[in-house]
Amino acid sequence: MNKIIHIIIILSLTIMSISVKSKIEATEHIEKIVFGAGCFWGVEKEYASIDGVINAVSGYSDGQGVEPTYKAITEPRNNNNPNNHAEVVEVTFSTNEISTEELIRHFFEGHDPTQLNRQGNDIGTQYRSIILTADEKQNDIAKKVLDEYQILLTAAGYGEITTKIKSLDKFYPAEEYHQDYLVKNPNGYCPIHATGIKFDKTKNVKVDNSNLFEGKNIVVIEPEGYCPYCEKFKEDVTNHYQGTIPLIYRLATQLDGLKIKTATWATPTILFLENGEEVFGHQGYMESEVFYRSLGAFKLGNSEAYNVAFNEGTDARFCKQYEVFKNTPDGLFVDKLSGVPLFDTADRFDSKSGWLSFTKAVDGAVYELEDNSYGMQRVEIRSASSGIHLGHVFNDGPGGKPRYCINATVLEFKQRENL
Repeated sequence: MNKIIHIIIILSLTIMSISVKSKIEATEHIEKIVFGAGCFWGVEKEYASIDGVINAVSGYSDGQGVEPTYKAITEPRNNNNPNNHAEVVEVTFSTNEISTEELIRHFFEGHDPTQLNRQGNDIGTQYRSIILTADEKQNDIAKKVLDEYQILLTAAGYGEITTKIKSLDKFYPAEEYHQDYLVKNPNGYCPIHATGIKFDKTKNVKVDNSNLFEGKNIVVIEPEGYCPYCEKFKEDVTNHYQGTIPLIYRLATQLDGLKIKTATWATPTILFLENGEEVFGHQGYMESEVFYRSLGAFKLGNSEAYNVAFNEGTDARFCKQYEVFKNTPDGLFVDKLSGVPLFDTADRFDSKSGWLSFTKAVDGAVYELEDNSYGMQRVEIRSASSGIHLGHVFNDGPGGKPRYCINATVLEFKQRENL
């Protein structure tokens, strides 16, 4: 547990120190739609319980000349007033987790839309069946679902649907005592007048997450549609990633069984999982530096390798990893985090220094920085893919070639025949 806490602290500080922004760089999949289906207490409770719904607020809408208050809309003189406000619920939802169509299907299945200005014993224009849409797209979806449900109701012997579909003009939140009424009053009035007629639900194809319950994994949540920040994250980071920790893409609806804490209404959302449980999550685009610092904390924890990679530390001479790597078979040394090849055994030589030495790096794999620390003038070598510190380069290699003096703890080895 202490190891997990340490990783979480490092990851949190990494994001705070490197990527502090007033607004996350992400595609937000949040919409609002307003439903009227009888007494708003029960409607609010129903929608608040649906996965993908972020918030459900009771209120009043679609009225003219009537004050949007509970006292005014329930006055006897407004009982048959066509200009009375309807009791409605404003639903805020993540289209990344539940589609508009599915939400509207819940609406029709949750009450009797064939009843005019009533639901059961609740009689009056304030109880009318209504959908108030935020845009033309929602409007078209609502009409399509209504037509589909009418076919099912007609086949079952029901009459015509009375639901009105209109563009939302103004939503007025109800008084505070109406909000979460049935949570505050569990035995409160909550009639259900659904017809019992259900849509034919296409079975979702289940995604096998069994491999995510073992070891460490990175899950990137994407939407079904286009997400510019997802494409940017791929282009800048994941298209080049070849690391040993698996990186998997999922929709927000494909996280069955996983213990996730981070909200999934924005894409991309990057989740670092261990044995199926989120250790750390980040909403929105991550710059390469931020991603690899987070990955470094997740994979390396409080280790010598992390210190070398991100604090410009140095391996001890003739360290254990050096002894393992100094005489490997033919192959490539790769970045311990990104998995990108850095050095070839064909360019390795024994400098007797106690650190891995090479006469060159793989083309384009590293970059140089001036390093004047500790009163010395040196040239630092960093990985181009992850930005981690690798070591230094000197001009005293064999035959007048450079000597890349590299820390073994930030490398992994891949044998050529296995590449």
